[in-house]
Amino acid sequence: MPDKQSPIRSGFTAATTAAEILEGRDLSNFTAIVTGGHSGLGLETTRALTGAGARVIVAARNVQAAREKLSDMTNIEIEKLDLADLASIHRFAQRFLESHRHIDILIGSAAIMACPETRVGPGWEAQFATNHLGHYALINLLWPALKGGSRVVAVSSAGHHWSDIRWDDLHFDDGYDKWLAYGQSKTAVALLALQLDQLGQKDGVRAFSVHPGKILTPLQRHLPQEEMIAAGWLDQNGAPTADPSFKTPQQGAATQVWAATSPQLDGKGGLYCEDCDIAALDEGEQSSLVGVRPYAADRQQAKRLWALSAQLTGVNSFEASNER
Repeated sequence: MPDKQSPIRSGFTAATTAAEILEGRDLSNFTAIVTGGHSGLGLETTRALTGAGARVIVAARNVQAAREKLSDMTNIEIEKLDLADLASIHRFAQRFLESHRHIDILIGSAAIMACPETRVGPGWEAQFATNHLGHYALINLLWPALKGGSRVVAVSSAGHHWSDIRWDDLHFDDGYDKWLAYGQSKTAVALLALQLDQLGQKDGVRAFSVHPGKILTPLQRHLPQEEMIAAGWLDQNGAPTADPSFKTPQQGAATQVWAATSPQLDGKGGLYCEDCDIAALDEGEQSSLVGVRPYAADRQQAKRLWALSAQLTGVNSFEASNER
């Protein structure tokens, strides 16, 4: 029976930081992979995990930038990974598998948001390709190292409320909208975690998706300043406003760290989380941007997207099991 998509009153809040989640925890025997672990929420996730003793492999498109950002940290490795390039994903996975290590935690934190229309690979829309397909392929290629007990956290967003999967125009061939494309990619990320949990739990792998919250990070690099001013994120001078709905990066990283490590989630999986708790379903006719929309928690949609992702990438470690 599927786990229930409803809060468990974890005792943490939107103001909890990643370091507070791990206070008193010893992760010295844990190996974690964090995509984008040198920037924004990924950086704070890496900081929290290494602070608790974990060995963290930071998967970065720009290795030099990662080295500079992580120069003050120990117990890390930096590896090249471009999630928009299947060949790069294959190379990363092969290098890791050759180390014969087990992965205890995999956090897919890397993402792009609201970028200009961009095509990658065989003409894929870049946000769907990077945020979803790249992580889908990475998880499948790393599957031998995940089996036997691990948690996978797929970083989604409340932006998933903006778009279901556009089955008839997945790559926006009929007209591009940067926010709908972002929304679709984050719905896909939630569905990825849902189906991975369904397929992986018999091998001890549980998966969650998370909404980190509203945070100003390098994720906004494609947005014009005027657009962020109009949205109330920045003032007329380009400085962050005092909007209380925004989190700090340390608070924003907390939910993915909680989902990756919390004993409160033992025996659970396939759930969408926010504010360091399991989120509720948002079943209203109009989206509230709080909780998870039913289409992003739909098991049939998750299964359909997994099959489509396998077809597009040519990667699927669960071909026999995916008939479930």
